[in-house]
Amino acid sequence: MPLDEGILAGRRILIVEDEYFLADDLRQILHEHHAETLGPASTIANALTLINTGGRIDCAVLDLNLRGQVAYPISAALHQRRIPFVFATGYGGAQIPQEFADVPRLEKPFDRSRLVSALESILA
Repeated sequence: MPLDEGILAGRRILIVEDEYFLADDLRQILHEHHAETLGPASTIANALTLINTGGRIDCAVLDLNLRGQVAYPISAALHQRRIPFVFATGYGGAQIPQEFADVPRLEKPFDRSRLVSALESILA
């Protein structure tokens, strides 16, 4: 990987987001940084299937509210597999269980530079 492409280049990043336009924006941002994306997964079941059968996952961007369901089973599966992730959510920090207190949280709406910085940080 050439150094000028950055730390996201060649990384497989799972997108878990149920809002189509936001998921598409995430995909575009990650592709601009030469990352490969998996998903977007818009349901808990779809995300868990990708985690279990999607091959290597370097990190993930996880929305906590998927169609009215809280996505803690996904964060638990990622945590169990030691896959680093960031929460991209409208939830406040107080609503996140203590076991995930160390997970970076991007409050919606967030800008692309904060997303890229957060992902680079968890991959470093």
